Amino acid sequence: MKVEKGKELPLMQLISFNKLLQKYEVLAESDDEFLASKARRILAAQAPYPELREGFTDISLLEKHKDVIQIILQDVFSEVLTDNEIKAASLPYNDVIFNSSKRFKRILEQAGGKDFVLEMRSMPHDEMYVMACAVILNFYYGFSLDFKRPIFYDIPDANGVIRHYRILYNADFIELVPTDKAKELTTEDLDELLANFDNIDLWKEKIPPNSFISKGFVISNMFDVSTEHSISEIKSSLIASTKRNDEGFMEGLQDTFRSFFNQANLRAGFMTYNEKNDSFEPVYGDGMDSFILRDKETASCKEILCGYSYEKLLQKNTYFAISDIEHYTKRSDALLYKRLKEQGIKSAIFAPIAHNEELLGILELVSTKKNALNSVNANKLEDIMPYIVSAVLRSKTEEENLIDAIIQNECTSVHESVYWRFQEEAKRFIKDELDGIQPTFKEIVFKEVYPLYGQIDIKNSSNARNAAIQRDLMIQLSAANKVLGHAWQKRKLPIYEELMFRVNDHIESIKDILHANSEQSIFDFMADEVHPIFSHLKKIDPEMRNLIMEYESSIDKGTDSYYDHRRNYDESVMLINKRLAALIDRKQRDAQAMFPHYFERYKTDGVEHNMYIGDSIAGDLEFEPIYLNNLRLWQLQVMCEMENAHYKLKPELLVPLDVASLILVYNTSLSIRFRMDEKRFDVDGTYNARYEVIKKRIDKSFIKGTNERLTQPGKMTIVYSQKKDELEYLRYIKFLKSKGYFTGKVEIVELEGLQGVSGLKAIRADILYKKVDKAEEKTYTFDDLMETLKE
Repeated sequence: MKVEKGKELPLMQLISFNKLLQKYEVLAESDDEFLASKARRILAAQAPYPELREGFTDISLLEKHKDVIQIILQDVFSEVLTDNEIKAASLPYNDVIFNSSKRFKRILEQAGGKDFVLEMRSMPHDEMYVMACAVILNFYYGFSLDFKRPIFYDIPDANGVIRHYRILYNADFIELVPTDKAKELTTEDLDELLANFDNIDLWKEKIPPNSFISKGFVISNMFDVSTEHSISEIKSSLIASTKRNDEGFMEGLQDTFRSFFNQANLRAGFMTYNEKNDSFEPVYGDGMDSFILRDKETASCKEILCGYSYEKLLQKNTYFAISDIEHYTKRSDALLYKRLKEQGIKSAIFAPIAHNEELLGILELVSTKKNALNSVNANKLEDIMPYIVSAVLRSKTEEENLIDAIIQNECTSVHESVYWRFQEEAKRFIKDELDGIQPTFKEIVFKEVYPLYGQIDIKNSSNARNAAIQRDLMIQLSAANKVLGHAWQKRKLPIYEELMFRVNDHIESIKDILHANSEQSIFDFMADEVHPIFSHLKKIDPEMRNLIMEYESSIDKGTDSYYDHRRNYDESVMLINKRLAALIDRKQRDAQAMFPHYFERYKTDGVEHNMYIGDSIAGDLEFEPIYLNNLRLWQLQVMCEMENAHYKLKPELLVPLDVASLILVYNTSLSIRFRMDEKRFDVDGTYNARYEVIKKRIDKSFIKGTNERLTQPGKMTIVYSQKKDELEYLRYIKFLKSKGYFTGKVEIVELEGLQGVSGLKAIRADILYKKVDKAEEKTYTFDDLMETLKE
């Protein structure tokens, strides 16, 4: 067996003791007779074996000459230190070792003896080649390079826990001898190599494989750095992986804790602290278990902890160690010890994760071995808790940022298209605060933007809602009358007859029409007068009890009333809103990619949306009128698609509600201001308020000279005031008709004058309903329109 040749290196490695023996040759001439005689004995022991000086690659000679080699190395490997030092002779960047200290031999035996293959921690071969070249550049060519990197052995102990040993090489006994392949190198060559670390071919060109002979051996001094390594690994893991769902994160952290405490059966868990409820809650993430909570979503701290552990963890923010769970279980009936024992846990350490006396959570370390975790080794956590606290704080900040982002996305109107302006203002706010100026967040205003408004409204929603309420009230009153009738028949109490009279009176009052105050009046009557009678009857009459329970089973617990037709109506409205809002939200991504603009939509009895586009919103982009035209065309197309989405949805609705669409065209730019108190944008200025007035009133308007409402199911209504807007939208309708969005039937009507507004007209175009294949959906642009008009 020879020195491994599978690794291509610039060095041919020969094991030789020549350089060490040369030192003994000098000592043999020493005036100190003790040193001189020992040196002569060592030289005499080697003399019969010249290969030990000349060098060899056959590592079987190490075993053959091990007694002589031990004599040669006796001063380097002190016998009195062999039980403590972790030391061996070896070849650099190679796993060939010999003449190991007794302690190192024991470490290898515990790892698996002859079956264990000792390997240095993985280092890419190309990188190893460059490091060997750096040695040559330093010690042969005389260039000064810092090439040192930590090298480690990772070796399992008898319990299977990985221990980490750092290797320090003493290379005093190595000689470098050039071969005929070695080249002369200039400073220009060095500059080129230093600029191209990753270019392995260049390194092999300048310092070819086997261009030098490494003759000698190195002394490998090893140090157990498992604790320091574990601290570093914990720090790195927590810094690199703040995302709790990172694959393998928790598994790697578990292994690191085992190495840190040198306990193979150790496991780690976490839970967070909710100060508001004084409770513990789980940390959500892959492998993020809690041994205290187990599968519970929450636990009161005072209920699960004993008084002593509560004081240590929550009041003093110090470690709480339990070296013998069994012993504590006998002394206390606290739920904490019971749960740990049920999981087979014998010892544990709980460490508060606290910052500035604010408790954030608890680190849980548990072992199935008694006394494995205790109050003594709990102090080792002092070295790693700062990193855990930092990671938790960072994770908490990221979670808060995520929550803020969700709230902004779901609950406010700070759209991504204008977010840059809010960032600018926030930076100015911070700067003022740092400069000692009283900071104020100024209102955000965008000037000269063009508005676009559209709505798809559920037609006759008030009538449908009232009809649903009317039916539910009639059913509830009739059911209550039935119960009262039985009570009257059995007991003949006049109060029952009087209540029946009032129930019938309510039924008569809503039979034809539901008045504004009828619902609340009937609700109060049932809650205050009828239901208390029912509760009394349930207690005194078993027969009536069954009848009343049958009545109560039909009553919705949330509304405390009959809620069947209203539920059908509400669910139908919710489904329409959800489907239409999802469609326009999805389409908005395409629109934003065309040109950024402000967008907001909200759900009422239908879906409304506002858009604003202009130079002030675009930031660094240059706004042109064509982008307004493009957005108008996009809006018209998408609203047709929303109509079609409702058409396909309608057969699934419990209440078959119709919708009607409306677009408001406003050809004058205006200003919008973010109202800090309302957390939304609104038009700015008295003159611009006219736009908001029109928006609020047009959907209730009528066609001039008639009683016909402007908006109608099946028609796209486009309200405008300028002739050029009329021509623009007639062009869009003609184009979209060719794409299958309109039937071709178009009418132009005048609107009845609204309060403070006159001269409005509208285009009403019949929508073509069809089944749209999602794979064929396409958003058409203004360029598509222009190309069509050229044909």
